Amino acid sequence: MPTAIGGAKSYIIGSIAVGIIGALLVSLPGGPFVILGGFIACCGSLGAMLFWKYGYLLVPLITQKTNIVMITEEGYEIPPTQDVIVKNANGIFYASAFLGIKIFESATEKSQEENIAYSQFFERAISNLKYVTKIAYLLYVEDVGEKRKTLETKRAEAQLRLARERDKPQPDVLKIDKYEREAAIWDAQLARLIKGVKPMGVIAYAQTTAVGLSKDAAVAAARTQASELRTVLANALNVEVVSLSGDEMLKCFEWEKFFPATPQELEESVI
Repeated sequence: MPTAIGGAKSYIIGSIAVGIIGALLVSLPGGPFVILGGFIACCGSLGAMLFWKYGYLLVPLITQKTNIVMITEEGYEIPPTQDVIVKNANGIFYASAFLGIKIFESATEKSQEENIAYSQFFERAISNLKYVTKIAYLLYVEDVGEKRKTLETKRAEAQLRLARERDKPQPDVLKIDKYEREAAIWDAQLARLIKGVKPMGVIAYAQTTAVGLSKDAAVAAARTQASELRTVLANALNVEVVSLSGDEMLKCFEWEKFFPATPQELEESVI
């Protein structure tokens, strides 16, 4: 089974190297070299851009198709699916899976009664879990100017979807209700911003770890726990929860040790 060290960064570097080779061929005399070099340089540049933008999607597909196992410098193993991280500790295998939590509504936007009910429901839901779960929040103050532009854009998009649905001969009532709630959320956040309330950004993720006497057993258990945790968190917090893989998972794993020191670095790391 092939083994590799690194993530999307390795593919980006490789693509850049291909682009450089193409550029060198272009500089050689002769028409065929120019055409071939231009084609290679174009492919290298395109590959670098794709892996930079969509590496979290492309790398797991490549490693799964080629059956590549990645090994980190600390000895952690990442299987071809790139949806778990495995560690062998004296013959006992540990596997961790990560979930991204997308939060759209702040607790400050809820009434006191809603927050109390929210906390109670969350505690009851978590109490049903039979294994240790870690939920991490990375908080930072967002740039007011950029935040306002983002909110105005999202509000306009929600209002446009709402208007298009209403204009249909047979509009979907559920979609209309969804788009109305989306527009109301962006309106409320924009109103708070205009009043001078500093916008707080949050990046949240959850981690669950399973143990097994074999690697396959640990991985299977971690995936099962992640699936259960995804359902519990989505229902308890009323948020969107997604399974993380590839570079997105590796970022969360790295953040367990060190995380970006500035809001700019944090925002750039999740674009």
